[in-house]
Amino acid sequence: MFGLKKKRRRKIKAQPFPPKWREIIRRNVPYFAFLTPEEQEELKGHVQVFLAEKRFEGAGGLKITDEIRVTIAAQACVLLLNREATYYPALKTVVVYPHDYAVKSEEELPGGIVSEGMETRAGESWYRGEVILSWDAVARGAVDIRNGHNVVYHEFAHQLDAEWGEHDGAPVLPRKSMYLAWARVLGREYEELIDNIAHHRRTTLDRYAAENPAEFFAVVTEVFFEKPSQLKKYHPELYDQFTLFYQQNPAEKMKKGRNSCPE
Repeated sequence: MFGLKKKRRRKIKAQPFPPKWREIIRRNVPYFAFLTPEEQEELKGHVQVFLAEKRFEGAGGLKITDEIRVTIAAQACVLLLNREATYYPALKTVVVYPHDYAVKSEEELPGGIVSEGMETRAGESWYRGEVILSWDAVARGAVDIRNGHNVVYHEFAHQLDAEWGEHDGAPVLPRKSMYLAWARVLGREYEELIDNIAHHRRTTLDRYAAENPAEFFAVVTEVFFEKPSQLKKYHPELYDQFTLFYQQNPAEKMKKGRNSCPE
């Protein structure tokens, strides 16, 4: 069964990459220009497989276009480069709203009282089959490559995290020997972030990373690809762990500058 899937994916990658898709990636995914020519070709192959295997649905009146599909797919596949690509096996559907959307929320107050309300979101990741995104947020995050916020990186990091079956900040690492250092470094950095926020100290990471270990992993993923030099300077051990996990060194890539897109 797995052999048939690999064969089918090789066939998909062997198909010509549509020039329209290449232009969308050039325009909407600036990080693409920092990749080596080999990585650019790899990413395009991943995009072809992703779009062949995942369903996109518009919500809130949004009509799904190639611009939406390719922009999201390319960013999601950045996280798969240089690794054994599993293509987010639990994911079946990407739901896209035109803008940030409202969902019901519950908050437990002192005394066991539960307060219900509405909460505005730019994205969600569900282990059993769905990623939900705001197209406005996707477009903003794609164009501004250095603001440290990218909703696609964030939600698809959650998908990687959940390949074990839980959102707990411990994704499937390349080698078993990595888990001890991963737990030690991320655990310490997570506790330091909580302490820094409690004492109103400035932090490189968004305070949302202190919500729980799963959000910590997702937020650091955003910063790793968007503000890698800052992460490497102020959190070198954390940066090293993410370099080992993602098999990429974005700080070095951005330092060297851009590469041209192969035709």
